[in-house]
Amino acid sequence: MLQTLKNVFRIPDLRKKIIFTLIILVLYRLGSFIPVPGINTAALREFFQDNTNTLFGLFNLFVGGNFERASIFALGIMPYITASILIQLLGGIVPFFEKLKKEGPAGQKKINQITRYGTVLIGIFNAFGMVVFLQNAGPGVVTIPPSLFTFTTVISMITGTMVILWLGEQITEHGIGNGISMIIFAGIIAQYPEGFLNMFNMVAVGIMNPINLLIIIAIMLLVTGAVILVTEATRRIHVQYPKKVVGRKVYGGRSTYIPMKVNSAGVIPIIFAQSVIMMPATAAAVFPNSAFANAIQRMFSPATPVYTILYMALIVFFAFFYTAIVMNPQDMAENMKKQGGFIHGVQPGKSTANYINNVLTKITLPGAFFFAVIAVIPEFMMRWANLPFYFGGTGIIIIVGVALETLNQIESHLVMRHYDGFMKKGKLRGRSS
Repeated sequence: MLQTLKNVFRIPDLRKKIIFTLIILVLYRLGSFIPVPGINTAALREFFQDNTNTLFGLFNLFVGGNFERASIFALGIMPYITASILIQLLGGIVPFFEKLKKEGPAGQKKINQITRYGTVLIGIFNAFGMVVFLQNAGPGVVTIPPSLFTFTTVISMITGTMVILWLGEQITEHGIGNGISMIIFAGIIAQYPEGFLNMFNMVAVGIMNPINLLIIIAIMLLVTGAVILVTEATRRIHVQYPKKVVGRKVYGGRSTYIPMKVNSAGVIPIIFAQSVIMMPATAAAVFPNSAFANAIQRMFSPATPVYTILYMALIVFFAFFYTAIVMNPQDMAENMKKQGGFIHGVQPGKSTANYINNVLTKITLPGAFFFAVIAVIPEFMMRWANLPFYFGGTGIIIIVGVALETLNQIESHLVMRHYDGFMKKGKLRGRSS
């Protein structure tokens, strides 16, 4: 392992990417501690200590603790994710967006620009909701006149979201890993050290039973191991390419396989589902004195029946939705046919596309249900154990998924340059290169 880490920093290009990514993440975390004007952070933190295991705690987890500090990054990247979901859904319904998707890079550039405009609009709505929430969080939280606080907070938070988006794009372009996912990953993992320290302090003073602590740690380890196992699981479809005789030489005749991952969509379904499930409660926060709005907030709080069922259904839906975007059986079948490849016992063309589609459905469904269950089970455990920080399966899935995705990118760089990688399969490839 130490030798592999040395190899990582021996590759100039990879070293620059890793250092650049770390610098961007440090800048993101530094910005997380800049509060919007007119906030009493001590009073706000006291409010959150009494509302850890609620929807507020869940939202705070996704924005890296910025919510409880009312920082300029308090909206996180969620407005952009929401805008991306809407644009992708419209891509299959509205002819204008369908046309843009078929225009290649130029069309994608226009879609990205429209998504940014949507991010600003959604961010403004979310920022107003945040203003109302902060003004009603308790006495002494807001220290400046309401009109001035509304103006400065909305401007600060919208600007913060666009800065986060820019930082994420810089990581994707010049760093290692997916920038947006890395931003969310850094925000979630940054809260765990303090949370675990508080948990151990609770055991030390007798508030938490040591046996409960051991059970919690054991469940965390089991859930993490199960997520890694399913994330890395693949179903191989064997493909045969016939021999071709050109002159006196024989080409082809090789057998290979298409690796179909059980979780082809990665952490995207979890992030998308989380963004959607927060919408009703976020909208309800704009009307704090409404009985109906308060009922909506209670209904969509973590571990409630409506929240649990809807959240699981959204994860399954987005798993299929995003898999359909990244894995097109028709295109795969056409490319295979052009190269003369075929699946044993399956006719080329439409039959091959149907076969691949059936395989995708069979492996995506159990994988999606697995992640849906993992996403909600720890939240019930969290309420049972009364944890001092928000711990959920959602956070674990994102951490594991992003970590594995980043590790695989580093692995590819090592193998291309004939170094041994982190994992056994990487070592085998590296030695055979």
